[in-house]
Amino acid sequence: MPDHQHEPERAIAGTGMGGTMDLGVDEAETLEKRPGVPDGRGPQEPPRSLWSDAWRDLRRNPVFIVSALVILFLLFISLWPSAIASGSPLKCDLSKAQQGSRSGHPFGFDGQGCDVYTRTVYGARTSVAVGVLATLGVAVLGSVLGALAGFFGGVWDSVLSRITDVFFAIPVVLGGLVLLSVITSNTVWPVIGFIVLLGWPQISRIARGSVITAKQNDYVQAARALGASTSRLMLRHIAPNAVAPVIVVATIALGTYIALEATLSYLGVGLKPPSVSWGIDISAASPYIRNAPHALLWPSGALAVTVLAFIMLGDAVRDALDPKLR
Repeated sequence: MPDHQHEPERAIAGTGMGGTMDLGVDEAETLEKRPGVPDGRGPQEPPRSLWSDAWRDLRRNPVFIVSALVILFLLFISLWPSAIASGSPLKCDLSKAQQGSRSGHPFGFDGQGCDVYTRTVYGARTSVAVGVLATLGVAVLGSVLGALAGFFGGVWDSVLSRITDVFFAIPVVLGGLVLLSVITSNTVWPVIGFIVLLGWPQISRIARGSVITAKQNDYVQAARALGASTSRLMLRHIAPNAVAPVIVVATIALGTYIALEATLSYLGVGLKPPSVSWGIDISAASPYIRNAPHALLWPSGALAVTVLAFIMLGDAVRDALDPKLR
């Protein structure tokens, strides 16, 4: 019989194109398992979370970049309006009423002789403040109530569902006309309170559905079986995986709340003079639209760009956080 004791052992290795290749064992091991790489397929990337994947997608999305830059600019002029507008929004000169653009006053003057540029810049502070604070209030209240209803279910869920149905049946503008017409305060708080009062049911239903979906996952059931407390289940296991839809809806709703504040101020039940608001300026400029259209177009344009920026930001965040769209 031929002596095979001194022949090298052979192995069959894949060529990567559907065929095989006869190699020595040492060569096959080198091919199949390269040094420092466990599976021989190249460098392994560390596992990424939903949030890191979302941030990577957002940085590559031009819609997100453009809307984020617009919003950052709005936040800047809301905090420091005097940086780009040196005058006072309350300083008016009737002798300049309805005059057009001139040096130092690029947007012209409104019907009371106030500088439209200065009032448009300072109006961003009110609109952004109302939008951000109302969104925070709506998100916190709606998320807490919706999460509790989705987690515990039963009577609590049924009662909250019926309460949200009642609030959904209230027309927003009509509710504002009724509730805010009896308030004489010139601050933003009545408007913010009204928006929170009628805005939380939407976030509540989103949070409820997300919590119901999240609590059925295997890792939640395993944590429950290991004796995790209710607070730990909610804060450590359910909330981080149920908050994404709430963030998306709240971001889009922020622009809607800014438009709602302008609408209520236009109707005379929101902010009132001497407060500076885009809604107030649009309302004041409406009778002079033929003689001084610039007094209406600039605050209207600022409002439209602001609302559009937040809606675009919400759409970009939704696309990044929704795994089904990947």
